[in-house]
Amino acid sequence: MDAPVLTDATLAVDGRVATLTFERNDVRNALTGTALIDDIVAVAQWANRADEAISVLVMTGAGSAFSAGGNVKDMAERGGDFAGDVAECAQRYRDGIQRIPLALQAVEVPIIAAVNGPAIGAGCDLANMADIRIASTRAKFGETFLNLGIIPGDGGAWLMQRLIGYQRAFELTLSGRVIDAAEALQYGIAMEVVEPDQLLPRAHQLAARFAAQPPKALRLTKRLMKMAQRMELKDFLDLCAVFQGMCHNEPEHLDAVRRFLEK
Repeated sequence: MDAPVLTDATLAVDGRVATLTFERNDVRNALTGTALIDDIVAVAQWANRADEAISVLVMTGAGSAFSAGGNVKDMAERGGDFAGDVAECAQRYRDGIQRIPLALQAVEVPIIAAVNGPAIGAGCDLANMADIRIASTRAKFGETFLNLGIIPGDGGAWLMQRLIGYQRAFELTLSGRVIDAAEALQYGIAMEVVEPDQLLPRAHQLAARFAAQPPKALRLTKRLMKMAQRMELKDFLDLCAVFQGMCHNEPEHLDAVRRFLEK
């Protein structure tokens, strides 16, 4: 199906792997004050509609940064997404940046963040919305909201503690420390750290391995991984039984079994 028309990002498709690149290096790929929120949401929704045509989504930034998060100049001027009284500002968050975690949480295919440079504030949270993070040695991560006298308004306090545990997430969030790729690897924010010229090749290598799996079962498996986080075991096993019945009745299952036996 046709790819969405994007304003501040580009979308490339190779086989069943889609790569979304943020193209606002002039503002270090800030999410507010640009069209990147709309672009990310549009690609997330498109990936779901693409069904078997897309099996993995890779996100990365062009230029020096993955994403600087919110536009601090707009904050200083109380403009853009940060204008208005309490009710108006809250609604701007709901209608703006909070659309990203909801859209990415609903993506049915694996998401790999190839973190090429600093991922700061909402940019850090954006990276944490992915299923896997591969970091360049130039990457940095910072949950820096408190440094500016604000809270993680895009869900960061929900995301990070599920990723690395409450205690470490608490320290990083309340200190506002910016950590390098090595420390992010140590804490489990990054799964791997590679040299800058190997970042996209490694992300695409991993994406290709995922994309080689049977596409319907791949999407069901990601759904199970997400749902396991919030379901009791008995209810989860009931769901697994139904999903397994669906898989056994898909042609891709018999094709995979046939290929296995031929080996």
